[in-house]
Amino acid sequence: MSAVLDNRHSLLPGRFEFLMGLYAENYHRLTRLFAPQQLAPGHYVSDVDDGLDVHLHVQECHPYTLELELTYGFVDAHTGQRAPSAQLRMYTDAHVAEALHCHPGRHLWQVLGPFSPAHTVFQHRLRMNGFLSRWLEYLVEQGHSTGSLRPET
Repeated sequence: MSAVLDNRHSLLPGRFEFLMGLYAENYHRLTRLFAPQQLAPGHYVSDVDDGLDVHLHVQECHPYTLELELTYGFVDAHTGQRAPSAQLRMYTDAHVAEALHCHPGRHLWQVLGPFSPAHTVFQHRLRMNGFLSRWLEYLVEQGHSTGSLRPET
């Protein structure tokens, strides 16, 4: 039997490698979209005349990380928060970006419970970051970019 068939599992990335690849993809999409690593902390809005303004809040800037919130201007009737909303962390040295949570005003442990199994947390991270990847791709298709981004007044 050939070496390729003997090691067929090594040809496909594992779930962890897939998630890390998704983090890298999200970093590059976000960097091309709004270049948040070049922005000062503050609130920004991207308007492409489609009635769906995108809000970017650069919350904190550290030497190798950025804390961001990406959202539309819609307000959720139940929470009073903007939705959809994604809390993001960019690691500029590692070139990865992860969605920390996609629930307004809630942390991961509040969504999944304090002692969730690792598999549940991992699956949730895959879903959140898959959502972020598709959302960033959609925003580019709609025409959002650094050229449409301006400080929010």
